[in-house]
Amino acid sequence: MGNKILEVRHLSKSFGKHEVLRDIDFTVNKGDVISIIGASGSGKSTLLRCINLLETPTSGEIWFQGSDVADRRVKAHEYRSHVGMVFQSFNLFSNMSVLKNCMVGQMKVLRRSREEAKKNALYYLEKVGMLPYINAKPRQISGGQKQRVAIARALAMNPEVLLFDEPTSALDPEMVGEVLAVMQSLAQEGMTMLVVTHEMAFARDVSNRVVYMNQGVICEQGSPEELFGNPQRQETKDFLARFRNN
Repeated sequence: MGNKILEVRHLSKSFGKHEVLRDIDFTVNKGDVISIIGASGSGKSTLLRCINLLETPTSGEIWFQGSDVADRRVKAHEYRSHVGMVFQSFNLFSNMSVLKNCMVGQMKVLRRSREEAKKNALYYLEKVGMLPYINAKPRQISGGQKQRVAIARALAMNPEVLLFDEPTSALDPEMVGEVLAVMQSLAQEGMTMLVVTHEMAFARDVSNRVVYMNQGVICEQGSPEELFGNPQRQETKDFLARFRNN
């Protein structure tokens, strides 16, 4: 690894007097698959939203390609074309077909021609197994299929990093596997991914680094072997014990 893509330095985020993130530091290298785990309300999703500039950090820096993108002068939409995001609620355009959903961002943000956008969209829709559904509207497909379209849409922008915010939490249990399989295949191909997840098996088996957050801070991070096999902090042990007992 070792090729640094993204670096978060002393990041904090408050909503009014409520401090959600405190002094977060970590680095993302090219090819990393980092799972961020922790109880609900520990700040995981807010961290991802800050990294993608959907939330403005209260203080701290987010370095990408030599620039601090937390600087308010940065054009967020241009930065987001390099750092894509897949949401738990899919966020597809309900009035557009599957194919158009995967074309519109390429044409508007990347200024690609319709032909180029279509070719690229079809390539990624085939990759996630959604080619037979290109003319369907989101309401006509299942939750797992919607999430696979959302992943194809993000990939079609050719991002350098892909952020996943609990991508399986809105899915029925039988659909979780199909989305995790797509993500596992992307990880094997070397896609740099930052994944907020409650899927402990994915965090353990697919990640090369796991970050455990609690009450807005990073309590512990390390390889899956270190974090799952020999956690150092008591709160990490307590959190992981809950999953082992399920």
